[in-house]
Amino acid sequence: MAELLLELLSEEIPARMQTRAAEDLAKMVGEGLSKQGLTFKAPLAYVTPRRLALVIQDLPQATPDISEERRGPRVGSPEQALEGFLKGAGVTLDQCEQRDTGKGIFYFAVIAKSGRPTAEVIKDVVEQTMAAFPWPKSMRWGSGTARWVRPLQSIICLFDGAVVPVEFGGIKAGNQTRGHRFLAPDAFPVSDVLSYVVNLSKAYVMLDPKARREEILEQARDAAKAAGLTLKEDEGLLAEVSGLVEWPTVLTGSFDEGFMEVPDEVLVTSMRSHQKYFSLLKSDGRLANRFLVVANMPASAADQIISGNQRVLRARLSDAKFFWDTDLKHPLDSWVPKLADRLYYQGLGTMADKAARLSTLAGHIAHSTGADPVMAARAGYLAKADLSSDMVGEFPELQGLMGRYYALKDKESGAVADAIGQHYSPLGPTESCPTAPVSVAVALADKIDTLVGFFGINEKPTGSKDPFALRRAALGIIRLILENGVRLSLRDALVYAHGLYAALPTDATTTTNDLTLFFADRLKNHLRDKGVGHDRIAAAFRGTDDDLFRVEARAKALDAFLASDDGRNLLIAYRRAANIVRIEQEKDGVPYLGSTLQVEIGMAEEVDLNSVLNKVEHDTDAAGETFAAAMSALARLRAPVDAFFDKVTVNSAEADERTRRLNLLGRIVTLMNNIADFSAIEG
Repeated sequence: MAELLLELLSEEIPARMQTRAAEDLAKMVGEGLSKQGLTFKAPLAYVTPRRLALVIQDLPQATPDISEERRGPRVGSPEQALEGFLKGAGVTLDQCEQRDTGKGIFYFAVIAKSGRPTAEVIKDVVEQTMAAFPWPKSMRWGSGTARWVRPLQSIICLFDGAVVPVEFGGIKAGNQTRGHRFLAPDAFPVSDVLSYVVNLSKAYVMLDPKARREEILEQARDAAKAAGLTLKEDEGLLAEVSGLVEWPTVLTGSFDEGFMEVPDEVLVTSMRSHQKYFSLLKSDGRLANRFLVVANMPASAADQIISGNQRVLRARLSDAKFFWDTDLKHPLDSWVPKLADRLYYQGLGTMADKAARLSTLAGHIAHSTGADPVMAARAGYLAKADLSSDMVGEFPELQGLMGRYYALKDKESGAVADAIGQHYSPLGPTESCPTAPVSVAVALADKIDTLVGFFGINEKPTGSKDPFALRRAALGIIRLILENGVRLSLRDALVYAHGLYAALPTDATTTTNDLTLFFADRLKNHLRDKGVGHDRIAAAFRGTDDDLFRVEARAKALDAFLASDDGRNLLIAYRRAANIVRIEQEKDGVPYLGSTLQVEIGMAEEVDLNSVLNKVEHDTDAAGETFAAAMSALARLRAPVDAFFDKVTVNSAEADERTRRLNLLGRIVTLMNNIADFSAIEG
């Protein structure tokens, strides 16, 4: 068994493309070799800023021999049919056998194919992979027509220590590579995977991106500790900088104290976005005037690197401070009229229109969150104002957050300022939800307005495409409602929000119905992650319930009920009763609901079931939204229902008796469906 080593050395690969490129290389080469009948250990892919590498162990020297048997036409068939078979099989008539199959004598061709040398297969697969490689963006260079993410410099393709003659973009594969661009630029030979990894390390290249990330994180924590500070950890930034260096060295720099009057978030964003620096925190959690830079050079050049980075950062922070000082000269509400110059989306008006809708909608739903309607309306009106500020123009990711600072500067109430700062939240499943009533009202209003608007112009998510993050908005609404116990009629809120738009192509009823189904799907996904089955959610909706807090409580109680023996057995009885009632109703053309039935005659099992139904109906009504108590009451039906089906013949020859018994079954179905739609339960 042998090993394959593939390295594609190029100019710098953008950090955001590296992880996917390594995965694609492993997948495409692995699948290509497998299709040729080769077996091997799982491919291992590595990436640095300048190279993609692939290692595959335990490859055989050749693909397996193949023996294939094909049945042809019957002996005596027309000559044209025989010629077609011989041509397709690639054999002559002399190479065919005649066999009696019991249904006649047929021609058979046995085709033997010798295995191909693995090196030949590797050449074809690698060249095909490179030609079809799915870079998000690629380029041509020189006079060639081949495309790669950046100009390709060299290719290593070794199988069992020998060079495989791969060629791409005019570059032929060899057995040499280069190390660090500045520290070890000379080429050196490679004989196998071990020598490749060892010699790269000597040439100041850490091949494994995971190892680089761990090294950067360890150095950063040590540097922070040495400065008496704490690292502000950032997984996204860590992943990015590990794709910018091949030999990481973490260095500590500082910036002028005068910049500390600018909000911490601005300084952090400026350092992170523009310079890829890590921030350091004091013991009280405030930002320190220190930063960490990850250099691609050893510490011997530390002084020059730190000095240069401090000089560049000073200019960046000066710009940020200028934006801050300029913005402070204007009250926040003075920027709202300028939102009229910003298109929200074609067909949905301007950002000024959205601000007006947010103000009205937040005030309308404030009672559901326990917020002051006046404060909620004020926060909704100002929520988008900071989009007109210089700071947000430079750092769009600070929208909302800067509005909070400017609102506090203008002496707006703390509740209004916090609502402005939090109205985009939660942005994802891991981000915490706002909890203050005004903040919850404005956050809900923003997301409801967005969903109604885009559904109203028929810009809905399709498949995996969701360019306006509408699934995220719906999940945000679900979390805001469930985590804060908000009692909101979602349908009423959607209809109200639809009415705030000047004109939408889709009417309110259609938009609301579509969104209700959309929310049902999102809620299923949300609760499925908590172990609640999607059919329980469908049953809890009962088709019309739009109070998500109530739906969740009902679904969880139903899930627990159906996990019990009583619940499972009662579900079986429910289905039996529902099927009988449905069939007989269709046959007779009359409903069997049994809502006012009083059974005082008949078999003991009928009387007993009716008596228990009376008590359970009373108890479930009394339980209200205490769904666990309602399910507990339902459980008492199990024994009398089992006895009824065991002893009583529903379709009695006596008409009155049959009607009475069908109404009893209809009563069971109606009672259970009043609590949850048990017909939606699967399994």
